Amino acid sequence: MDAMTALHTRVSSPRLVEPAPTPEHREAIFKAALRAPDHAALRTWRFLCVEGEGRLELGEKMVAAALRQDPALSEAMQTRRLNSPQRAPLVIVAVVRLREHPKVPAIEQWLSVGAATSNMLLAAHALGYGAMWRSGSLSYDRSFMTDIGLQAEEHIVGFLYMGSVASALKSPAEHVVSDYFSPWPAAT
Repeated sequence: MDAMTALHTRVSSPRLVEPAPTPEHREAIFKAALRAPDHAALRTWRFLCVEGEGRLELGEKMVAAALRQDPALSEAMQTRRLNSPQRAPLVIVAVVRLREHPKVPAIEQWLSVGAATSNMLLAAHALGYGAMWRSGSLSYDRSFMTDIGLQAEEHIVGFLYMGSVASALKSPAEHVVSDYFSPWPAAT
């Protein structure tokens, strides 16, 4: 798939199944992440690849964190948390490692990891896989971040679920470019 087609047709894929991307395709997808804009070449990104039994362990840590947030969490919600990493054969936890830098504020470091994650979404789509970027309250839960081994300067940017598309995807919504782009300064 050419780049413009991938950019114009990518949609989130909420239902994903085996197989996950092959090792060769993963290499291509991961290389795409490493081409994201990166002011001062700080390389503040880190990605945790979770699959197989690791998804169950991640789900258990999600349940433990959710119970710390809400000790009265229903059994149904606990089960939902436990099973959330099972939504795809591969879950990639996108992590920003913030660094002090006189010219690169934290927001730019976050955006760089976001761009890297977006590159992976596009690369997966171009290779025929589905993916979905998810976040949620656990993305901001420090105790959960510690549970999965993140250091104090590391934060979750999101969870990228990746695999093969289980069912037909909706066509992307068509947007009118002029609704979002305008000349500046505005003509008077």
